[in-house]
Amino acid sequence: MFDWVIIGGGIHGCTVANFLLKNGKTTREKLLIIDPHPEPMYEWRRNTEKIGMEFLRSPSVHHIDVDPMSLHNYSSQLKEERGFYGQYDRPSLDLFNEHCSKVIESQEILESWHTGTVGQVTKLENIWLIQTEAGREILSRNIVIAVSINRQLSIPDWAEQFYREKKNMYHVFEERLGKLEDIKLPAVVIGGGITAAHSAIKLAGLFPGEVTLVKRHPFRVHSFDSDPGWLGPKKLSCYSKIEDYDKRRALIQNARNKGSIPRELFCNIKRLTKNNKLAVRDGEAVLAEEKADKIVLHFKTGDAIKAGTVILATGFNPSLPDRGWLRQLINEQQLKCANCGYPIVKKSLEWCDHLYVSGPLAELEIGPVSRNIAGARKAAERIAASII
Repeated sequence: MFDWVIIGGGIHGCTVANFLLKNGKTTREKLLIIDPHPEPMYEWRRNTEKIGMEFLRSPSVHHIDVDPMSLHNYSSQLKEERGFYGQYDRPSLDLFNEHCSKVIESQEILESWHTGTVGQVTKLENIWLIQTEAGREILSRNIVIAVSINRQLSIPDWAEQFYREKKNMYHVFEERLGKLEDIKLPAVVIGGGITAAHSAIKLAGLFPGEVTLVKRHPFRVHSFDSDPGWLGPKKLSCYSKIEDYDKRRALIQNARNKGSIPRELFCNIKRLTKNNKLAVRDGEAVLAEEKADKIVLHFKTGDAIKAGTVILATGFNPSLPDRGWLRQLINEQQLKCANCGYPIVKKSLEWCDHLYVSGPLAELEIGPVSRNIAGARKAAERIAASII
């Protein structure tokens, strides 16, 4: 019997685990994290490494530890200079990941790790029963659902059929796409946001003059993916008073700087295009077909370009995380959901007694930053503070 089971071992799950442990709300022996991957933050590390991210978009006070200054304090203890970028002290990916590893190690979170996939969650009086697909049965007094939407790859309609045929067209975050160093040239990256920018910059460094970035809109340059006011009372105080969850959803959608990139990536792309290492074109593809061992992309304008590999950096489907056990749980426990399908929860992020959420599932309460590292901290703070 566990006191806490956290479903999902990414940044959100690890942040909640760390806050519960450091605030004395549980012990390592009474905590279990269930995740399909062999180690914490596996998808985060894999995806950010694949696209060549150098610096996070988040400022240095956003990380998985309790003390906001923990990352800065860790950096100051190192003998060599470690990177922070710009006025918001955005940490380098290497520094951020190393700090996460130290936090995870210090709390012995790996000792609370179970590699597995949840198959069903049911309630037995006041106890939760979690059954894994491998057949293990786990009992817990509390559950935190900290799953992401990263499985729900967004594939444009025009690309759907060709993508399903698996002929050198990939979503950048699918495991089928290995290292970018091994792709067939020339390469075309589809997308105008931060993932597309990172991917195109990395590929242009690997294969100068062999890469084209295709985007539907002009570059949208923003420091963050939503206004920093959403981190505090400036915007959240009014947001929390809104009782209409359709209006909350509309505010979240309008607040996000969707498909945007920070200025240094914009300048980097401009430099690469000026030096003929990267081509950038605006336009919307309407068809993909195979001709002479190449992918031909046709555009609304009537012209076309050829590619050896097409990489879709087109994000994720924002609908409710696609987990069969989650939909069954909603139905069996009659859990409250808004019209968008997402949970209606208490300020403590409790969906029903002893069932909590973090990440995308918490966004109708936390707001636009809910999916981010800042949202992970906010969720962990609220969950830990609600436990007497």
